Parts: sequence; C-alpha cells; structure tokens
Amino acid sequence: MASLAYSSGNLAATNNFRSAIPAKNGLISCRVNYKENGRPGAQILISEQETLPNFLTSNQFERTPIRKDEKRLRIFSGTANPLLSEEVACYMGLELGKIDIKRFADGEIYVQLRESVRGCDVYLVQPTCPPANENLMELLIMIDACRRASAKTITAVIPYFGYARADRKTQGRESIAAKLVANLITEAGADRVLACDLHSGQSMGYFDIPVDHVHGQPVILDYLASKTIKTDDLVVVSPDVGGVARARAFAKKLSDAPLAIVDKRRHGHNVAEVMNLIGDVKGKVAVMVDDMIDTAGTISKGAALLHHEGAREVYACSTHAVFSPPAIERLSSGLFQEVIITNTIPVSEKNYFPQLTVLSVANLLGESIWRVHDDYPGGFEHFSGLGID
Repeated sequence: MASLAYSSGNLAATNNFRSAIPAKNGLISCRVNYKENGRPGAQILISEQETLPNFLTSNQFERTPIRKDEKRLRIFSGTANPLLSEEVACYMGLELGKIDIKRFADGEIYVQLRESVRGCDVYLVQPTCPPANENLMELLIMIDACRRASAKTITAVIPYFGYARADRKTQGRESIAAKLVANLITEAGADRVLACDLHSGQSMGYFDIPVDHVHGQPVILDYLASKTIKTDDLVVVSPDVGGVARARAFAKKLSDAPLAIVDKRRHGHNVAEVMNLIGDVKGKVAVMVDDMIDTAGTISKGAALLHHEGAREVYACSTHAVFSPPAIERLSSGLFQEVIITNTIPVSEKNYFPQLTVLSVANLLGESIWRVHDDYPGGFEHFSGLGID
C-alpha cells in the first residue's frame, strides 16, 4: 500500500536555510535569514519533533522581480492576533509599523499611527475573532486612521472574518450581518480585503472592493502528508452536508481519498444532532474537515458516530479555532487522535490540550501580501486553489 502523498506546487519560503529554535508550546520561533536576491526569508512555525513538510520547504515557485519600492509597504497589527502579525512581518523581512491602540475607561478605542504612511500601501492584520465586536471596531478605526493619514492603498488582512456565518436568511426577519460588516469595512476606507477561508465563497460578493480569498487547507494537507497514514486506510469526512464541497476538494488532494458525510439536523444555533452516516469508515482513519470549530458540537458528535461505525482513528482538521465553551472539554474527551488547527485565531494557554496541533499560516499570508503588492498577474492558484469557491 502506498503512503499518503500530497504535492502542492505552491508558494513556500525561498530562504537558503532554516534552523530550529525551540519555543513555547512546542513551536519554533521566527528568525530572518537573507537570500541571494536580497529579500529576507523567515523560519516557519512547526513542532520541534516534526520535519518541515513540502508546503513549507518547496522552492518550486519563483516570484517575479520586484517592481515596486518596498519602502512604500507598511504592515500594522491590531491587538486581536499580534503574534501572527509578527510572524507575517518576519516572513516578509519587514518590521511591523508603529501604532498606538488604547481603550478608554468607557470602552472607546483610540488609534494613532506613530509613523508616516503618506503614499504607502498599508496592510492591516486584524482577525475579527472573539471579542468580535471590539476587534471589528478596532479594525474600522485603524482603517480610518490610515485613510486620514493619506495612505495610498489600504488592505484589510482578515485571517478570520467574523459574522461570516450570517451570510443568508434562513428564516423571516433575519439580518444578513456578513453583508453589513462588508459595507462597514468598505465605507471605513479599505481598498481591498485579504481573507482566509471564508465560511462561504459567496461572502466575497458582499464587498464592493476586491477580495483575495486564500485557503488555509494546504498547510493542513502537507502536515497530514508528512504523517505515516496509508492511502488505503484514509477516508475524509464532512461533518455536515454543507461542507461536502470542501471535504471533496480536500480528499482529492489526499491521493483522491474516499469521502463520507455526516448527516445532521440542527435544532438551534450552536446545537446539533447527528442522524446518519453516508459512506464506509469501518477500520479506516477518518479525517474530519471543517472551516471552523466553534463549540465543537457538530464535530464531536460526528466523531462519536464515526467511532460507533468502526473508525479506527479520528482526526479533526479546521482552519479557524473559535473554541467557544465547552469546545475544549469536547475536543479533549478522547474522541480524537489529533485536533489540527491553524493560528488564524490566537489560542490561549488554558485552551491547549495534548491532542492539539497548531500550524502557522504566516507564510501563506505573507506571500499573499507580496503578490498583491507586486501586482503579480498569476493569481493565487499555486497555493489557494482548492476549487471550493
């Protein structure tokens, strides 16, 4: 039986060498290494015990020559996920811009740029993760500050787009909050949005400005490919009918693995009941794929059903780890062999558990920013084309 294989043919850092630097929570800290063309590269976060997968080491992609003045590129971080912002800047060989963000006693947010951005291309890294309203308002004020400081262009880099699940009306008299948030970001003065794994591709149509949609799944795919899972033992599972397209694209990348679907009936927000399983998982290693894990009700009940149907091991894979209570209790209950997520949303120390693996999307976002800044004409197909939009 052949070993699991995945070839991404994607971005990857092109620095000449990497050295492991042990850091907190079993991750590797970021160090800048200079390349022959003068543009810095950086270390990628990975477990100390693991080797770098293909996605993070491939040199198959060569960026076109720089056409713009790099001094005109500025990256600023909000307070939602400063560590990810530092990793993105580290990958790009840049320093984060100086910015003051304060909160007054009454909860109001104050933002002041501490350096000039006049005539610059500005990138603001700020996921609208919990607390969603505060982080969203902070992003809007950051955009307004850049606009009033005469920035040439403003790109909102949103690793996790809050309110994305409110993308349609399922009942009468409901709001479509995703459209409202898109309008707010546009009216605040953003010229472009760079988002990672939107809940549904249709959310891009809510913006009246260009949206670059980057998928974080290739990072997870390469991590799985580095494990010793046999292709004949693997089955990719969608935790609900709505995620079938995502799971199918994921399975196709994993040596065209078979697909199974968990049929569920939802009786309310954050409440799910598993009803049936479509597909065969007996004796298989089941990989459950979803864009986010919130309370983990859907994925944990799906995992229980998979074990009941004879699955040997169950892996949970998700780009966004919202982890609303009681997600940690459910995920650490022994149902999962491993829970694989990315760092689009920061995970607090109290939410770490033995089965949790956190992968970094910093190189993905950093390369995306370079391509936008360089006006790269080839699009993002090399590292985001899972074909699920």
